[in-house]
Amino acid sequence: MSVIKCLIIDDEPIGREIMENFVKEINFLEVVAVCEDAFEALEILEDNQVDLLISDIQMPKINGLELVRSLPSPPVIIFVTAHDQFAVNSFELGVADYLLKPVSFERFLKAINKAKLQIEMHRNVLLNSNADIVDYIFIKANNKLNKIGYNNILYIESLKDYLKLFTTDEILITYSSMKSIEEKLPSNQFVRIHNSYLVSISSVKSVKGNMIEMVNGKSLPISLTYKNKLFSALQIMKGQ
Repeated sequence: MSVIKCLIIDDEPIGREIMENFVKEINFLEVVAVCEDAFEALEILEDNQVDLLISDIQMPKINGLELVRSLPSPPVIIFVTAHDQFAVNSFELGVADYLLKPVSFERFLKAINKAKLQIEMHRNVLLNSNADIVDYIFIKANNKLNKIGYNNILYIESLKDYLKLFTTDEILITYSSMKSIEEKLPSNQFVRIHNSYLVSISSVKSVKGNMIEMVNGKSLPISLTYKNKLFSALQIMKGQ
């Protein structure tokens, strides 16, 4: 199990101390910060990755419920409070558990295991979604299929029935049409600038008149047909 990063909030010093000591007893938990109010916690959440929020509810100015409702993407929550009247509202927020003070370590550990399941499920969903992202293309050249990352392609030149791929590492020649490879590459990363040239947007260094300079120093012509599309892709306003 990878580390679960925790943020503890309680306006009472003894409450903060107890929760921090409990967390330190569990080897897969790590304390990111210990806060005495919601405002301090918001600053921590803005600048740090937090998997688990262990929070009191009754606090001055902003209580624990209000804090969680204010977060656009809250971490997994365990509420720890001396009052039971907030239980219904807490579980409506999808909290992992609701602990009544005084809290025993055994009860705290049970809550942590519930939170751990939620965090693991969330991480698995993210892992599976990221696994579906393709950031490469296979190009047949030199009698083999070459795996080329999108971020390694600088530009592509059309040579009648062949394509010449200029990458950060090498130049590859493959039998294909410009239309065919343009359809395979993501349109938000590559743009056609000429009947003979397709360029990586991130590899463009500068634009001057009807020429474009690439990061490798090569200058390529811009066709009037594709100029508006290129400027749109580069977010260049007319008149600039």
